[in-house]
Amino acid sequence: MASRNNPRNCQTQTFRPLANFEPSLWGDCFSSFYFDNQAYEMYSKEIELLKEEVRGMLLNAESKATEKMKLINTLERLGIFYHFEKEIEEQIKQIFHSHAHFQNIEDYNDLSTTALHFGVFRQHGHNISCDVFNKFKDGDGKFNENLTRDVMGMLSLYEAAHLRIQGEDILDEALAFTTTHLESMVTRELSPLLAKQIMHALKQPLHKGIPRLGARHYISIYEEDSSKNELLLKFAKFDFNLLQLMYKQELCHISRWWKQLDFESKLSYARSRVVECYFWAMATFSEPHYSLARVMLTKIMAMASTMDDTYDEYGTLEELKLFTNAVQRWETSAIDQLPDYMKIFYRALLDLYEEFNKEMTKQGTLYSVHHSKDAFQELARSYYTEAKWFNEGYMPSFDEYISNALISSGYYLLATSSFMGMGAIATTEAFEWLQNKPKIIVAITTIARLMDNIVDHEEEKKKGNTATGIECYMKQHGISKKETTDEFYKKIENAWKDINEECLKPSNPVSMHLLTRILNLARVMDVFYKFEDGYTHPERGLKDHIVSMFVDAIHI
Repeated sequence: MASRNNPRNCQTQTFRPLANFEPSLWGDCFSSFYFDNQAYEMYSKEIELLKEEVRGMLLNAESKATEKMKLINTLERLGIFYHFEKEIEEQIKQIFHSHAHFQNIEDYNDLSTTALHFGVFRQHGHNISCDVFNKFKDGDGKFNENLTRDVMGMLSLYEAAHLRIQGEDILDEALAFTTTHLESMVTRELSPLLAKQIMHALKQPLHKGIPRLGARHYISIYEEDSSKNELLLKFAKFDFNLLQLMYKQELCHISRWWKQLDFESKLSYARSRVVECYFWAMATFSEPHYSLARVMLTKIMAMASTMDDTYDEYGTLEELKLFTNAVQRWETSAIDQLPDYMKIFYRALLDLYEEFNKEMTKQGTLYSVHHSKDAFQELARSYYTEAKWFNEGYMPSFDEYISNALISSGYYLLATSSFMGMGAIATTEAFEWLQNKPKIIVAITTIARLMDNIVDHEEEKKKGNTATGIECYMKQHGISKKETTDEFYKKIENAWKDINEECLKPSNPVSMHLLTRILNLARVMDVFYKFEDGYTHPERGLKDHIVSMFVDAIHI
């Protein structure tokens, strides 16, 4: 957290440091969008025609299980699987139950096939045993070095290993084995296409990437593949451009909403990142039928981001106490006690949730707004705790820090609010499950907080904040920053294992559709924060992703 009201300053002077965030990169780029109905209709008609042909390929009774699994994997990587969700789930279920003992099937002597099946089954919640990879070990219990001759097999095993859960030592070994050899393979005389695939996978594993962003990349890879299916490629291109039109229309609405709030001039200390917030929401719900969910989550994120900067960059401790109390009251009369700049934000917050009340009442899920509001109030309390720590010069233990930080990461709010956009599938029982902070919620909030700690540590030190996760851990355990960072990366990997385990059936009673939103939130962190704070500094890499998703259409 940044300094806001240094305790060493005299009481008569209010110190408000200049955060000096870069302005939005986008200006009026999206608010002036014109929706091309003609293009939309053309894409829609083409997709409907192609859909029936692809469905026939999926349901072809003469196709072998391996052929179907390869087709399913291709549909998922091209981003068009959602058109055939029921058919795909049924096919995978049938194959999984009919091939319960995979070691007896001849095709499973092939590394690439085994890894592909393992990955697809795990991604769809089927708990295939990691023992299927034992056959690829030598007499010493190590992976056979001859496997390195099979480059695609190595790449498939690398991707599959990211679906590991706690205690699966063989997949830990597989990941280390494949990573080391794939890194060395890049320097060999591989085909440019294969080298490109390996480099991309090492930088962004499939399981940890944003699916829609991965689809854009894979379409370009698939187009260069001599064995490609032209029908699937055409389908994927039309589908990408169709969804891009929808996204741009939503982004236009959101950009105009943000411009009308005028926070950029009225609350100029805060980051203006509404386009980046929308990208975050799109990554959480990419399917066309979740349009409302994307819009609602974007608006909540933009408000939470502004509140974060209010606590972190501008408000005095006394002002923040007033604001925290007002958020807990959540009523119009509480506005009178606030300073003018806080009134602007508070009024906008109440108006936004009133908008949600009306929308969710129509859908019969008004209870979901209550849970999102509760999470927002909890977030404000956690921000205030951190503000007090800073102003009092208090250094908590890491255990105390992380207990609060799992809320202040904002990811509990985002998970809860993502359920709000899911309709009737997000039952009251699902929200109660969330409230109990299950293992998967602890995991995504851990990933969010620790990845943020790693990339923002030096910036926080410059601002005078010593109560960061890294500083607290260093002090509690008496170790160096390098050792602490290594420990954080281990915790992040363990959190991913917990997420993977929670997404397996039947260990989790919650719908896979809901769990996927939580998984996608973790994926966003891996893309946004793997190397730097991509949200605060989108110009350093995130900008290119946004352009590829919302600006540049695919040439057909």
